[in-house]
Parts: sequence; C-alpha cells; structure tokens
Amino acid sequence: EINDESDEEYDDDAVTTSTSITTEDEEGEGSAILRTTDDDDMMDDGVRKSRGRDPYDLNPRDIDAFFLQRRVALFEPDPVLAQQLAENVFQVLADADEGQAENELVLLLGFDQFETVKLLLRNRFKIVYCVKLARASNDQEREALETEMRSNPELKGVLQELKGERSSKTQAKGKAKAAAAGAAKGEKGAAPKSMLDLESLSFNQGGHLMSNKQCKLPPGSYRKTKKGYEEVFIPGLKHPPFAADEKLVEIKSLPEWSHGAFKGMETLNRVQSRLHQAALFGAENLLLCAPTGAGKTNVAMLTMMHEIGLHIYNGVVDKEAFKIVYIAPMKSLVAEMVGNFSKRLGDGTPYGLTVRELTGDQSLSKKQISETQIIVTTPEKWDIITRKSGDRTYTELVRLIIIDEIHLLHDDRGPVLEGIVARTLRQIEATQVMVRLVGLSATLPNYEDVATLLRVQPSGLFAFDNSYRPVPLEQQYIGITEKKGLRRFQLMNEITYEKVMERAGKSQVLVFVHGRKETAKTARSIRDMALANDALDKFLGATGGTRVVLQTEAEKTAQNADLKELLPYGFAIHHAGMSRSDRTLVEDLFADGYIQVLVSTATLAWGVNLPAHTVIIKGTQVYSPEKGDWTELSPLDVMQMLGRAGRPAFDTTGEGIVITSHGELQYYLSLLNQQLPIESQLIGKLPDILNAEIVLGTIQTVKDAVNWLGYTYLYICMLRNPALYGIGADEPEEDPLLEQRRIDLIHTAASLLDKNNLIKYDRKGGAFQVTDLGRVASHYYITSQSMAIYNEHLKPSMTDIDIFRLFSLSSEFKQVNVRGEEKIELEKLLERVPIPVKESLEEPSAKINVLLQTYISKLKLDGLALISDMVYVTQSAGRIIRALFEVVLKRGWAQLALRLLQVAKMVDRRMWGSLTPLRQFKDLPEELLKRLEKKEFPMERLFDLDSQALGELVHYPQQGKNLHQHIHQFPRLDLAAYVQPITRSILRVELTITPDFNYVEKYHGNALPFFIIVEDVDGEQVLHHEYFLLKKKFAGEEHRVSFTVPLYDPLPPQYFIRVVSDRWLGCESVVAVSFRHLILPEKYPPHT
Repeated sequence: EINDESDEEYDDDAVTTSTSITTEDEEGEGSAILRTTDDDDMMDDGVRKSRGRDPYDLNPRDIDAFFLQRRVALFEPDPVLAQQLAENVFQVLADADEGQAENELVLLLGFDQFETVKLLLRNRFKIVYCVKLARASNDQEREALETEMRSNPELKGVLQELKGERSSKTQAKGKAKAAAAGAAKGEKGAAPKSMLDLESLSFNQGGHLMSNKQCKLPPGSYRKTKKGYEEVFIPGLKHPPFAADEKLVEIKSLPEWSHGAFKGMETLNRVQSRLHQAALFGAENLLLCAPTGAGKTNVAMLTMMHEIGLHIYNGVVDKEAFKIVYIAPMKSLVAEMVGNFSKRLGDGTPYGLTVRELTGDQSLSKKQISETQIIVTTPEKWDIITRKSGDRTYTELVRLIIIDEIHLLHDDRGPVLEGIVARTLRQIEATQVMVRLVGLSATLPNYEDVATLLRVQPSGLFAFDNSYRPVPLEQQYIGITEKKGLRRFQLMNEITYEKVMERAGKSQVLVFVHGRKETAKTARSIRDMALANDALDKFLGATGGTRVVLQTEAEKTAQNADLKELLPYGFAIHHAGMSRSDRTLVEDLFADGYIQVLVSTATLAWGVNLPAHTVIIKGTQVYSPEKGDWTELSPLDVMQMLGRAGRPAFDTTGEGIVITSHGELQYYLSLLNQQLPIESQLIGKLPDILNAEIVLGTIQTVKDAVNWLGYTYLYICMLRNPALYGIGADEPEEDPLLEQRRIDLIHTAASLLDKNNLIKYDRKGGAFQVTDLGRVASHYYITSQSMAIYNEHLKPSMTDIDIFRLFSLSSEFKQVNVRGEEKIELEKLLERVPIPVKESLEEPSAKINVLLQTYISKLKLDGLALISDMVYVTQSAGRIIRALFEVVLKRGWAQLALRLLQVAKMVDRRMWGSLTPLRQFKDLPEELLKRLEKKEFPMERLFDLDSQALGELVHYPQQGKNLHQHIHQFPRLDLAAYVQPITRSILRVELTITPDFNYVEKYHGNALPFFIIVEDVDGEQVLHHEYFLLKKKFAGEEHRVSFTVPLYDPLPPQYFIRVVSDRWLGCESVVAVSFRHLILPEKYPPHT
C-alpha cells in the first residue's frame, strides 16, 4: 500500500549546526508545549483571547521558532507553501517600515486575513525578537540579542516575561520531588473553581508528543542533503573505560543458592555488576534506564533472587509465602519471559517455582493463581485483576512488581501503568505491607521524574547512556522530502537498494517493513535492481556451496511461493502469515549465514532473537485500527527493531538505518539519542481510571481523589512543566502543590462520570457513590463515553439488528473510518452477512457492523487495513457484548438479556445461532454437519434417536455412532422446581438440576458455567438471576439451588425458570412453575 500523507513542514533556517536540530511542530496546529490555560479560549481564527488581556496582545512565551509557520498553517494547508510564506512574513516584519509592512502583509496573506495582519503588526517586534531568540544557534548570538532588547524599553518587558518562565522551569525540578511527597499526604480540601476541557488538555499525538525544543546529537554527527531526501549520520558511542575500582562480578562470588538462576554464565556484565549490590542484597525500589541489549532481564532476575532468598528455609523455598509479578507490554514479550523464567526457576531447577502467563489469551483460575509464584502479565490484564476488590487473593501475597519498558508511560497505554503504580503505592500505605517496585526502561532524559513516581531513592536510580550498548550502534536517519506518493515509494525502494548494496557480501542485512505482502515486494524490488545492475553474485558469495544449499532448500523444504522464488538469490522473507516450518527454515539459514538479506515484519523483532550487522527500517508508517488511520511506528517497536543491529559475538559495531518522512526525522533522532522526555497521557483517560478507583472503593470523596492524583505521574509532570499541561504561569507560585488544579481535574472527571450515570457525585459534600453501570464499565474496561451511548440506546424491545448497530456505535471505534479502496470489498461482504445493516457504507458504524458479522461468519478478507480493523473490532467484541448483557440483566429485561448472551456466545464460538449446535464440536466432519442442517431436525429430538437411526437420518451410516456420541456429550440439564411461599409477597424456590450428558474434559474443561434466570409470566421481567457452576467432579450428581423470588398481587398463573449455558450455544433448559394450587398465607393472620 502506498500512503500519500503530506509531510509536516520543516524549517531549514532552524538547523544551523550538525549537533543541534530544533524541534518542529508535530501537528502543524500549535505545539503541545505552548498549551496554557487559555488554549481553550481561542477565537475562530486562532487569535488568543487571554483572560483580562487585550485579544491582540500576544504572550511572548507562546512565540517560538515556529510561531509564524503555525499561524500560516491555519489557512494554508500545503506545508511547503506555508513554510515559504512564513519566512516571507518574517522578512517583512523584520525589515519593512510601518506603512510598507501593512501593505506587503495584506498582499502576502490576502484581504480575508485582516485579523491576522492586525495581530502581527500589533506584536511586530515581540514576534521578530522572540523568533530570533528561539532560532539563536549559540550563547553569543543569544547574549547579543538580549543586550539589544534590554536597551529598548518596549522589548525589556518582553525579555523579563521570557526570563520569568525560564527560571521557574529550573526551580520546578526540585519542587517536583518535595511536592510529590506533600501531595500524597493530602492537604485541606478546597472547592472546585472551574470545569476544564479534558479533551483539549490531553495530547492527541499520544506517544509522538515531543516536549523537547532541541535535540543535541553526539559529537561527530553530520548531515547530507540529496535529491528528494536528507541523511543524518550519528557515530556509534565508544564504551566508556572501566573505573579504577570497577570490575565484573563473578557468578561464583554471589550467594550459593542464587547460582542455579545464572547457569552457563561466568560473570555479570557491566550494567548488572554495577547494580548487583542494590538488586540482590538491598530491598529498596529500583529504576534502571539502559539501552536495548544491556542485560535488563538479568537485573530483574537479581531482584527476584533477593525475594526468593528471603523465603529459603533449610535449602527449600517456601512457595506459599510470596508472589512476584512481572509486567511486560506485549504478549510476545510475556511469552518470551515465561519461557526464560521457567527454564531458570521452574521445575527441574533447585527452586521448583511455577511461572505462568496471565494475558487476554490466558486466564488463570483462582486455584492456578494460588499455585503460581511468578505471574508474567500485561499492564491491562494486571489492571483488570487489581480493579476487582473481591480478588485480594491475587494481590495480597505480591512482594515484588517488576515493570518492564516503563517508558511506555509516554504512550497511549501509559495511563494504565500510572493507575497500577498509584494503586500499589496507596495499597502499601494502607496495609503497611511492603511491595518492592522495580522499573526497567530504555534510555530517557527525564529519568528522575520516573524515579519520583516509583518512590526510588537516589541510591536506587541507575541510568546508563547508549555507550553501554553491548555493540555500539552507528545510526543513519533518512528523511524523505519528496511529496508525490508514487515517487516517494520508488525513492524508498531505491534508498533501500543502495543501503543493501553498500553492505552486500560484507555483512547480513535485516530489512523491516510493515505489511506481510510488503516483505515479498521489497525483496523482489532489491533483487530486480541487483539483476538490472548485474550485481546478484554479491549476495551469493564466491563459492558455489551457498548456491547449492539455497537451491536445495527452495526446491525441497520451502512451502511459501514467494520464499521458493527468492531463496536461490540469497534473499528471504519472514512474517506471521508463513507456516511455522518456513519461518524456522528462514531463521536457521539466516543464523548460519546463507541468507544475506532478510525482509521481515516486526514480529521477528519481538519473537526471535536473530541479530544482524545492519538493520534497515523501511518507512515508519503503520496502520492503526484504533486511530482509523496510518500512524507512526510506536517507539517501542523502533527500539526493539534497532536492538537487533549488531551481533554481540561477531561485530564491533552494528548499523541502524531508519527511512522516514522528513517531518519525522526530529522525533526519531530525539527518541534514539536520549532526548525525548517522557510525559503523562493520563488526562485523556482520567474519567475511566477515576471510575475504576471509585468502584474499587479506594476513592470515596473528592479529597481522596485529589490525594490519589498526587501519586500519579501526571502530577510529577505538571509540577515540572506546568505550561505543557495548560497551567497558567502564576498558578505554581500561588499554589505550589497544585491542589486547586487537582481539585478542578477531579471535579471535571467526576461531573462527566455523573452525567453518564457511572457514579453519583454529590457536588456539595464531594462524596462519590458507585452505580451498577460504573461497576460494569470498570470490570469490562468500557469507556464512559460508550456507557453513555448504551444508556441512551438500550431498549427492552431491541432486535438482533439493533444489537449489532449499538455495538458498532461504541466510542472504542469512533476513530475508524471508511476508506475509498475498501468500499467494493465491504459491499461484497454486506451481501453475504445475515443481519441487515441499516446505515449506508459511508458510515463507519456500518463498517464495524459488517466486520463483526464477517468475523462470526468466518468470511475471508483481502485488504491489510481491513484485516487490522477486523482484529481490532473482534478483540473488543466479546468484552463489549458481555458488558451490555450485564447492564441489561441488572435492568431486568429478560428477552434482551437472553438475546445478548446468545450474541456473546456467537462471537466466542464464531458461528450463528441458526446453525446446528453440534458445530461447537470441532472434530465432526463438515459434510455431516451440513446434512444435519439441511434436515432442520430439532436438537431435542436428536437425543431420542439411537446411532443407527441417526446414521440413516443424515444418509451417512458410518458416522451414526460418532454423531450419537457427540449428541450425548452436548451439555443438557433436567430441571425440577419445588416452591413454598414464605409470606404473601415472597416465594422460596428449590431448584433441582440433574446433568444429563457425558462430561468430557476435552470439550467442557474443569467446570461449566450457567445462568439461572427466573422470568415473569410474560417472559419480560427478570425476577431473580444467579450464576451456577457445574464442576467436573460433581457432573454425575444432582444439584440443589435455593433462592427467593417476589410474588405480586394478583397472583400470576406461573413463572419460568431458565438455565442457560454461559458458553454453549443452544444449551438451554426451562421449567414452568405453576401457581394454580399454591396456597398463600392469610392476608390478615389472627392475633396470637
């Protein structure tokens, strides 16, 4: 796919030296660093109307090197023209006299921009000098400008305002630590002053937010400009020399009981040796910032060994006394860590610990959790576990939490980590049970802020720069300036070819692309260019041995057609869509040096540790279904891919080449050279995270919530950089702990939750009260906006058409949009899905609806973006529909509840309710199931037939026995009910449940869950519901369940008791309870 997005503008004048590149605006609409409290007070044309300030009087702090560019971008969409126009406007403001300046500006900007011209002229010298100051490349230049400004009375005030901001920033760092401690103690509650606009305060760039204005590159960096692109070269950093007293720690010098975890290792590396004292022998919180490959996993292992060591008695580990939680950001990393820790600490080792994965794919029962000592999980899963107050069994034995890749705080998923850390810190204070927090992160500039969040003392903070990378990394960044989509695509291929050819025959190259089809396309384009230039022999070596091996493997082993075609030339591809055997073949051939160029998707970077001398990232745009658009690669992926550059045993340096758009150069330079500050993304998710804490019971009032905010990373960042978070310049002076700001944030979030019925908020007393909706939202991870939509649209009489439509309106999918190239495919799918879609295909909700039905129908998709969208939709589907079911069940709407439960099971099983329920057995032949469906024979009647009759029914005699066996393994319950009135309005029911099927663990697991639902005579109202678990060991016995239901006057003829399986479609039993012969107690019993 070619993505023709327009590059962001780039100001060449701002780039003056090889080691100083000034940040530009990411969004083109005003940099996030300039957000102040007045950001939501903009006039339509963007003129700021500060409170109590002339609307045409600009604040000097809002004027940086790109101020004019942003102003012009408001009405000139083309970034290149906008940049030229901004430069021309600057020249006019700097050089022209008063009358001439006005005329020239009107000619340049047009008569319809009169307001802008007025604003520029009113602030003429303020703009000129502030821009010059921002562009100054060295201190001498800046000094000269400041001296000039001091001599002018008008500009002197401007300079003072600017200086005031600078000095307050340097003080903020020291304040942050002291205030974080003060805030956590909680001060006297004040009243909320204003509602804030959370949306405008949150960063819509997510992980691509850049709050650094400059990026200083290491000495020796240089740049080259070529036709259509620019290159920046950064040399590899040399390893720093060993200090006089520094030496590598030998494994044998560690305590004997810890040796088993470091089998096969002689010594720790430099980073591990530096930390071993604090990690293994200390108990304080730790933060380690180090480059990829510096051995952070072994530091985590040292902290684990400290915890295990506390529970070794007479050489045996007391497994009941502790648990360790390791939080990793990706499922693939979780799986990798489970393998690593199991090998070193699991069965067959001296420790014999149980290590288990806990992710969206792998849930653990309470029994499994109690047997597990090391839980490896993702942030979201651990958040859900700790949100449920009843599940303290999970968390009360946790003594160590290790958070890997904690720089994820900067990402859209950061708020989850903030929530977990704040919850843990408050729990430690409440229970007085110590939990050690260990953070592992990539190199970052503001590590002190992250250390403050984790309550790490200076002695527990270890930060290593890129010079500690095991193999020094030489970096090249290529920013493509070409605007035309097709030409840019060709240029990318040419640059990739050029870079591969420079290394051909000397070292192996790993090229990362961002789509499965793209792997073969890129490999072919390099091969074809090499063929045209007669350079193919470079990839096959001088000897014929390589050729023979590759030819043989291509003919005999490879299954994938593209791989068969490419292997003989020394090229290969690797992606998750290939068979396991093909992927293993490619990995082995590459590791043995037969393949020179391997083109792969990001899965290779995460799953397999397969380093190469050179890594090329070809393009940084990936499709994000969540945003419904092409977005930049996540920082985590880029670091992981470049982490594969350089083979520790063979190379003295590794090479990383990133090919991106020119507008993103700055971002990647900052990211990979320790220049990108980690900011908080919490404001955007504040209502949902606040709701989770209210449901948990840890926050009951505004005061509690303000106190809780004091434990978050957002609070530390607001103290350090108030302007970025929309806080006025004078607020920190008047309110050093930002208490009023926190009160306003909480008041705003609570008001939003109250409006959406997730909590009840008493504005006078400041108390919060949980609602059923709030509980469902917290437990199922549903946003408050989605809950508001469900609240509005849920009606008891909804049909399947309405259910699918409501699902598609969820706010989780609000960013998804319909692209032109998808319409044909969506129209074809629309004809094939069973439930009609009312909206036209122009509507995003129609696309979501079609994709969910496509998933249930198991239809095939073509487009990469559509496949990504479907994965995104279906990941949320089960959760959202279960949440809707809970909401409806609590409202007591019987018919809709049963319908939603049916839809939830259809999504889980990927089959429609109209098909035979026997399809849920995966081992029955397709032909047999089709014949059975043609007969339209009800399931209940199938139970009465013997195997011979069944074989004849479907004209498939040899399958009769198999079919009979499966029919009697299908869950089926016999019900009997006995009723007894307690009073005239309360009836006691005793329900007897008898399983009438053969329980097979392969199909039914350890237990089968059911819902018991009592309905009124019309089947409309739920009078009682409860959850019933049929356990494997009691599957052959009768079960009695007792409960009470209300009785109404006049007495209805009967009630219905329905027992429905939570997992199996078509598994439902009903018993009617007749009241014909029911004798109620007397209305007015005689006095005794």
